[in-house]
Amino acid sequence: MLKTGNKAPDFKLVADNGETVSLKNYKGKKVVLYFYPKDMTSGCTAEACDFRDKIKKFEKKNTVVIGVSADDTKSHINFKKKYTLPFTLLSDETHKMLKDYGVWQEKAMYGRKYMGIVRTTFLIDERGMIEKIFEKVKVNGHIDEILKGL
Repeated sequence: MLKTGNKAPDFKLVADNGETVSLKNYKGKKVVLYFYPKDMTSGCTAEACDFRDKIKKFEKKNTVVIGVSADDTKSHINFKKKYTLPFTLLSDETHKMLKDYGVWQEKAMYGRKYMGIVRTTFLIDERGMIEKIFEKVKVNGHIDEILKGL
């Protein structure tokens, strides 16, 4: 399990713009890496739109926002376009990164167990070290909580 002070696992994933993105691309900037269950769902849309509405505050603090889910790139393109999201969305259909960050876990809904993404956010510093982990995130107020931590 990852902890504050650990080196953040690197990754190579396809972004919504078709480019391959790695954590190394962001050296020298803080990174808000947020994992969310599914494009176009109510909670994930609310979280993404809250990031969108406060993106300038992150930029002023030399911080980039990156969203990650297991949805495919086409889904991310549609999600980003529909809600005018000004940040990168990464697709992890193989679940490798999700497992590396410990967010691919067993969940339960209506008595049915399944594997899925537990909503989690990592604040990564300019050197690639984990500065803070926000686990089992509640959407309301989360973005403000991250901004206070910057």
